[in-house]
Amino acid sequence: MRKLVFFLFVSVFCLFLVGCNEESASNNSGEEAGGETETETNESGQSEEQEEPFELSVMLNLHTPEVPTDKLEVLLEEGSNTELDIQWIPDGNYEERVNTAFSTNTLPQAFLVKTAQFVQFKDAIRDDQFWEIGPYLEEFENLSKLREGTLKNSEVDGKLYSLYMGRPLSRSGLIYRKDWADNLGLEAPTTTDEFYEMLRAFTEDDPDGNGQDDTIGLTDRGNLGTFNTVSTWFGTPNRWGEKDGELLPEFMFPEYKQTLDFFRDIHSNGYMNKDAPVTSKTDQQEMMKNGKAGVYIGSMQDVLGINKDAEVINPDVEFDVHNNVAGPHGEFGVRSIPGYGSLIMFPKAAIKSEEELKNVLSFFDYLMSPEGANLLIWGVEGEHYEVVDGKAKILDEDKHDQEIKPYTSFEIGEPSTNGRYEAFYDYAPAQKAIDLYKDNDNYVVDDPTVGRESETYTQNAGSLDQIITDATYQYILREIDEAGFDAAIEDWKEAGGNDVIEEYNNQ
Repeated sequence: MRKLVFFLFVSVFCLFLVGCNEESASNNSGEEAGGETETETNESGQSEEQEEPFELSVMLNLHTPEVPTDKLEVLLEEGSNTELDIQWIPDGNYEERVNTAFSTNTLPQAFLVKTAQFVQFKDAIRDDQFWEIGPYLEEFENLSKLREGTLKNSEVDGKLYSLYMGRPLSRSGLIYRKDWADNLGLEAPTTTDEFYEMLRAFTEDDPDGNGQDDTIGLTDRGNLGTFNTVSTWFGTPNRWGEKDGELLPEFMFPEYKQTLDFFRDIHSNGYMNKDAPVTSKTDQQEMMKNGKAGVYIGSMQDVLGINKDAEVINPDVEFDVHNNVAGPHGEFGVRSIPGYGSLIMFPKAAIKSEEELKNVLSFFDYLMSPEGANLLIWGVEGEHYEVVDGKAKILDEDKHDQEIKPYTSFEIGEPSTNGRYEAFYDYAPAQKAIDLYKDNDNYVVDDPTVGRESETYTQNAGSLDQIITDATYQYILREIDEAGFDAAIEDWKEAGGNDVIEEYNNQ
């Protein structure tokens, strides 16, 4: 009997040990199968469940020929605990696609809107179809650092409905042939008179020393960009200015007409390309690259690409950049933009609750962290870029173009607010251009109509602007005189310009 009891006791004990081993094995198996991805340890050492990735749909414009690989998208998802659904739309079709998605109520949770198109959404904003995000920004460590002035420029009726993609207030300046200037004993121009003399000398004084009359001073193209930059040097306001207590368009100011005469003169003397009104940007830059022209006015950073191609033709070519040219009144001014290139908006049709909105904003807060911003703009350190002198130097341009560049227009804020690295360039003029962008901030001339609205201008901007563009070029080409230009202004007024003046001034 004792043997039977002992046998039963041993049997039960063995069964108990087997059960414990199976439970332990089951627990170990659960950890190996992903238990650690389902829980994480909080600051107090306790175990808590990790949140599932937040699903976020976004629409962006694509400036590159091909959709980027998903390498960066995966890294952004990992860094922000987000599952992204990015719709890449070719830039040429982007505004049309946005309009279609809006009209069919299929916009994603966040989408990019270009500055010009933003005006079209103001009625929908006032109709409560988009989230007001201003009150939430202070809840986020990084979004709360956005530049106050730029935020104000993108407000609607004093309220904020968008995040901005920061841009320098002005990139405008000169790119010029420094080797030609050195050959002729010229320094970078500091006044419009010196600028005129450089254009004359580059045309008439054989700056390349080849004994031939084959150079011109200025290369221009048909969008009034060069004219507008020089016009601001002369003291013309930025699109609109105040005269006798009233806002008036820039072409009603005497400084605009002074600039007209300046360009009329250099065009008549052959100091610029005769076909400027029909010249493309590609052809404009080509004249700098092949040694035909000596001065280019536009984004100073363009010097990088111009020099790269020019060196293939002439290894001894030398360019420089410059920004500060004072007008006859003795001061330098440069036109500014509102501080952003595009905006991100948040439709209520796609974001159903305040909690969901905060999740969306959390992703953009990550993009504005130094970690997120550097990843977005530069990629992975050691693979896409290296840090040199506190700046990011791209290691492989082709790899960066394929995997990183399409995302760069998605940047929230700017280096001064998001803390990312600025670019490093081996080419000194390109590095100098970045510094001059910052210097331009000290001289910007703002557009006083930013934040104001004119329904007439919104509906007729293309036709109204074309009247003045045509008249400007006609005057420069000596096809009309001052009376003809004044007649064009009257045509502008009758075509709706008077209403635009009234609408801007009644706000």
